[in-house]
Amino acid sequence: MSQRLPDAEFLLTELIKQLTPITHESMAMVGIHTGGVWVAQRIHQALNLKLPLGVLDISFYRDDYSKIGLHPQVKPSALPFEVENSHIILVDDVLYTGRTIRAAVNEIFDYGRPASIHLAVLVDRGQRELPIAAQYVGAVLSLPTNNMLELKQQSDGRLSLGLLDVKLAAE
Repeated sequence: MSQRLPDAEFLLTELIKQLTPITHESMAMVGIHTGGVWVAQRIHQALNLKLPLGVLDISFYRDDYSKIGLHPQVKPSALPFEVENSHIILVDDVLYTGRTIRAAVNEIFDYGRPASIHLAVLVDRGQRELPIAAQYVGAVLSLPTNNMLELKQQSDGRLSLGLLDVKLAAE
């Protein structure tokens, strides 16, 4: 029996509702490739943020880089705003061990020292390996460790969630 997953579009709406009250003119938003960028693009547009959207590919910042190897589609990072003293909302699709977020924060600090970084995620699936928590969460899901939660973007831009069996994905 497969687990029923929440509607990603509904979760996105919930995140936007949570972020609306804290939005201000000088707020910056950064999405983590790939799913976090999709979510951040939609939130950025809905909140009508003035600063351009930043994007991070944290592949080289992962502490398990030697284990995961070079991702075949490493994309360049771009933070097209002044990071020093800025207030940043960091966006990712799924928060799990915390290692991706740690890597993203490390990369942001290479650009400067922000005044604050808040984390917004579509799904928090728990099972953290590092002391990292999201301030804005669409949903909290408990999943078996052999399941990987995957965000997909349809050709019309709509988002959906799917489950992959890690054993099958590795084969």
